[in-house]
Amino acid sequence: MASRRNFIKNASLIGALPLLPNLDFFNKSNEVIRTAHIGVGGMGKADLNDIASHKKVKVVALCDVDSKALQVASEEFPDARTFKDYRKMFNEFSENIDAVIISTPDHTHAPASILAMNNNKHVYCQKPLTHHVSEAREMKRLAEEKNLITQMGIQVHSFYDYKLATLLIQDGLIGKVSRVRAWCPKNWGYDGPEATGQDTVPENLDWNLWLGTAKERPYKDKIYHPGMWRKLVDFGCGTLGDMGVHIFDTPYNALNLDVPLTIKNKCRKPNGFGFPENNYVEYEFPGTEYTTEKLTWIWEDGKGSPSNHKDLKLPNKDKLPLQGAMFIGENGKKLLLPHFMELPKFINNGKYEEFDVTEFVEKGELSEIPVRDYGGESYLHYHQFIDTCLGKDECSAPFSYSARLTETILLGVIAGNFPGKKLHWDSKNAKFEEEEANQFLDSKYRAF
Repeated sequence: MASRRNFIKNASLIGALPLLPNLDFFNKSNEVIRTAHIGVGGMGKADLNDIASHKKVKVVALCDVDSKALQVASEEFPDARTFKDYRKMFNEFSENIDAVIISTPDHTHAPASILAMNNNKHVYCQKPLTHHVSEAREMKRLAEEKNLITQMGIQVHSFYDYKLATLLIQDGLIGKVSRVRAWCPKNWGYDGPEATGQDTVPENLDWNLWLGTAKERPYKDKIYHPGMWRKLVDFGCGTLGDMGVHIFDTPYNALNLDVPLTIKNKCRKPNGFGFPENNYVEYEFPGTEYTTEKLTWIWEDGKGSPSNHKDLKLPNKDKLPLQGAMFIGENGKKLLLPHFMELPKFINNGKYEEFDVTEFVEKGELSEIPVRDYGGESYLHYHQFIDTCLGKDECSAPFSYSARLTETILLGVIAGNFPGKKLHWDSKNAKFEEEEANQFLDSKYRAF
């Protein structure tokens, strides 16, 4: 087994280019951004198509450990070079790549992103940014050190409804916010037994490369690829790490939060294999200009979420949206943000009230007419990344922001190993006061 630090050190030696990228190139709006895509099946295919829809993008490389997914993508982009090992791609083809899009299982995000950044490539990485807190901090540090353009794949960050909610909160619509409640009834957990036995690896799958830096184990059909890896502690981050990133994003951004002071997760005992199917996570954050002195944040996921609470009571006995977030402010004021494709709702003393967006439209912060379909907005976050590479825009979810958001999410995931126990986070030193929790901040990387 190799340590994470050794992997990072070695990654810098593989196909490394001079320390600083040629930023002059990226400021020439008449140039093309040459993209390489690591992971082109499932969400990776959607990422590929949305990035490629930008008129200044040329897809030059496709990489996937599944030959079937690679074949489908190659048929759409026949001029792109194909690889099954991203390390070989950087070794042989690095000088032909300007930006890398990473759309793989969570445990692969950091190893692939770190190698890309050490090759001075701009990076768009799917959420959650990393599998471990230590990786998030390293990716943030590396992006800043090398002055690279980065973006985490939280597409709704660029949607009308979420931008509107952010503007309303920061404009003081509900006053200082004291609490946030967020929820998702999806179940990316697994309370069952660990898989046993072994199945034949499909011919289209390179199992060793799919495992990557994760510890070796037998292949089991329908368990790992393309099955339930999000539910498993060695590969995913559970419901909190998946849907939580989307639903946390707007309140976290609107309130300008940093990482939390304390975290407690009420869930079943850890089984070392799958994430809990139900989580009730309580965070306490230091205050900001948009909050009270301290902010309480409660996250619920799994079947039956959220539980009944007066904070979530709606006027006219309306039902809550299936998933979303509620901001609780001063003097009985609240803002409900459904997830997703629904406008936020302002609640004042138990009644819905209208709000005026004229000022936001006049300032150019919002379009005059809300976009009401996913297809009409899905490409925006991707195009923002490419436009930033071209020197024409600025990314709204760079690693400087998304690493903090991911760290916050992962601290809640870690707290699931200590059900009902409040953990105290020392952000300056990047460790818990409770020493037993620090083992979950990092993991050993397998040499593969």
